[in-house]
Amino acid sequence: MPSDKAGIIPRLYPSTGSPVNPSPALNTMRPSACPGLLRIVQALDGGICRIKLAGGSITATQAHAVADAAQAYAGGVIEATNRANLQIRGIGPEQDALIAALLAAGLGPNNAAGDDVRNLMLSPSAGIDPQMLFDTRPLAAQILATLENHPRFHELSAKFAVQLDGGEALAMLEHPHDVWLSAFEHGGDTLLAFGLAGCPGLDAPVGAVPLEQGHALVVAVLEAFLDLATPQQTRMRHLAVDNLLGRLSLPLLSAERFKRPAVGAVLHLGSYPQLQKNRCYVAVVAPLGRLDSTMLHGAAQLAREHGDGTLRVTPWQGVLLPNLTQPEVVTAGLAQLGFLCSADAPLARVIACTGSNGCAKGLADTKADALGLPPGHDVHLSGCSRSCAAAHTAPVTLLAVSPGHYDLYFRDAAQPGFGRLHARNLSIEAAGAVLRARPRSNTDD
Repeated sequence: MPSDKAGIIPRLYPSTGSPVNPSPALNTMRPSACPGLLRIVQALDGGICRIKLAGGSITATQAHAVADAAQAYAGGVIEATNRANLQIRGIGPEQDALIAALLAAGLGPNNAAGDDVRNLMLSPSAGIDPQMLFDTRPLAAQILATLENHPRFHELSAKFAVQLDGGEALAMLEHPHDVWLSAFEHGGDTLLAFGLAGCPGLDAPVGAVPLEQGHALVVAVLEAFLDLATPQQTRMRHLAVDNLLGRLSLPLLSAERFKRPAVGAVLHLGSYPQLQKNRCYVAVVAPLGRLDSTMLHGAAQLAREHGDGTLRVTPWQGVLLPNLTQPEVVTAGLAQLGFLCSADAPLARVIACTGSNGCAKGLADTKADALGLPPGHDVHLSGCSRSCAAAHTAPVTLLAVSPGHYDLYFRDAAQPGFGRLHARNLSIEAAGAVLRARPRSNTDD
């Protein structure tokens, strides 16, 4: 499993009077390269604390607590991640106080060892999407509780991730997961197709189970993975699928008829009707994935005044406010706070990692360089080959090679990684000129 690396500060689970009850035997956090709520990872711009949200959801009260903690103990920079979580950057020496504040707000796991493995992604419109085949939230809660409380599952890598898809129109279907489950109908029944080391939007499933066996399937797959994996095999892609399937005692159904319907391209931006009568959601994006304390405070207040007092972080690095009756008022308020509310807005379709301004591995200041690109193209700027900001392959990728210079790739299903290399060592101005000359529709396929 993951080994210790430089720059990681293992933390003990603080005693804050919160309802969290760590096991004494699991009190010390294991080494990992990934930040968590209880583990602050150092970067050039300070410490990083990642807050893993159950199904991407957070209450307005909790959002206020995150904003307050970021302002009091860090530089006020909050990021929405591509796995629908939040993270605080620029944390200074008062790390324990920040952790205690977040735990007191109920944002931690119910035991210390469970923090790393709370990696379960849902659609941001779970439970409210008119196209959904079932409400994934009860099953998700059951899976998360098992991940947190089953000691053996704490051996999983902090990067090991599960996706549960209920057939919603709004869903990120291109992010690879170690295990994915996706609902489909067959013979009047709702079944769960599942796959390994892939995603429902691009890969064929390996089997299916009845909906009521979804939790048992996840448990069986994870147990089989841990039975087979060596310490070096930390992810599902490291194992042969047939070997794992052969160890499952759960009977599997055919998933030949599974086909995930296409997802609307911009449903993560704008206002859309919910399944619930006379209710809408509003979804927006944080510019380049970043929001400050004022933006999060403001979004939380809008959720409290016009919705049900909750927000949902989206894998498009934005937020969604559900159960609204006045979406126009909320959209105007979010725009005034600095959120991007339309696909036509500058930066609405641009992803950029932290870059050299905050990451030692970054070869260029990607967030600053992104400001010079023409609007209307889906572009991913990556400061290095790790591709931290985008879990999927974007239509256009700019891979930094030196300050202000990038290799330019276009997505190509026949090519691995970022796709087809178009040009090397372009200045950001030259890359922008290539995009201006290229029809926008060509970058969206």
